[in-house]
Amino acid sequence: MEKLKIIKEQKANDTITRTIRISGVTFDKINKLAEKNNISFNSVVNQIIEFGLDNLDEH
Repeated sequence: MEKLKIIKEQKANDTITRTIRISGVTFDKINKLAEKNNISFNSVVNQIIEFGLDNLDEH
């Protein structure tokens, strides 16, 4: 399986604000990725979601 590569990208104009709940451990992991790559927490979350959807096994 292909691995996720965190990239710096421009903000999308078609965003929707939504509240989600994640575990503290997951929050810390995402926050560290954001800091390491000098990008926003939100950008990392969106990239993780897109990667997951693109690689979803729907069988």
